Amino acid sequence: MEKAQEWFDYGVELAKEFGPKLVTALIIYLVGMWAVNKIIKTTRRIMSKSKYDQSLQKFLLNLFSWALKVFLIIIVISRLGVDVTTFAAVIAAAGLAIGLALQGSLSNFAGGVLIMIFKPYKIGDLIEAQDVLGKVKGIEIFTTKLVTPQNRLAIVPNGAMANGNIINYTAEGKIRVDTVIGVGYDEDIKKTKEVLLKVLTSNDKVLKDPAPSVNVLELADSSVNFAVRPFCKPEDYWDVYFTTYENCKIALDEAGIEIPYPHQVEIHKQG
Repeated sequence: MEKAQEWFDYGVELAKEFGPKLVTALIIYLVGMWAVNKIIKTTRRIMSKSKYDQSLQKFLLNLFSWALKVFLIIIVISRLGVDVTTFAAVIAAAGLAIGLALQGSLSNFAGGVLIMIFKPYKIGDLIEAQDVLGKVKGIEIFTTKLVTPQNRLAIVPNGAMANGNIINYTAEGKIRVDTVIGVGYDEDIKKTKEVLLKVLTSNDKVLKDPAPSVNVLELADSSVNFAVRPFCKPEDYWDVYFTTYENCKIALDEAGIEIPYPHQVEIHKQG
């Protein structure tokens, strides 16, 4: 009976000592969580009105939410009388160790944030970067996914994307198709230009503005080469590229203009 009384008295003393702290900590936690939710909702509303990328919004909101919650937990623990200096030091040391272990990932993360903020390209754009040409399929926080003309999926780290050169073929809304057509030296240059230009102007996918052009590019070893330059929409690039070669061959054949084979001269020396 005396033992039970001792435990009861000990419990009462603990309640008197820690009860107010526990109640205060609980109130701080409940009010703090309400405030965190309000702050996150307000931040989400502000970000939704801006032109932040959806995936970036979600990531930043989650990061901000966890930071606020960790800060709130530290305050609650301190109100319970626990020394948070050691606790904060442990968190800092863990953060440093994780940062050193994930240097490459953090670089890719920073690159992903920059890409989502400054938008050098967006989903659906045809770009060339890191020696890869392809259409952007997805922009994630660590990587960018490209689909190449061979229908291969290329996954490129965002750190390299943000720090390297990027050619965006879609950004201007039109793209020039560069092709080279060679004809024989005996053919009439003016007539050849008219035939090739007619091929371009008769293609519905070739833009009228800027106007397509046909010009003598070089006098090669066995042919006069013409720079055939139509403009088109980025999504029509490959169609215009292939049909230009095909239709130019057909039109030159119909006009009787020769496309020469490469010539080789063999010299036989008699002993």
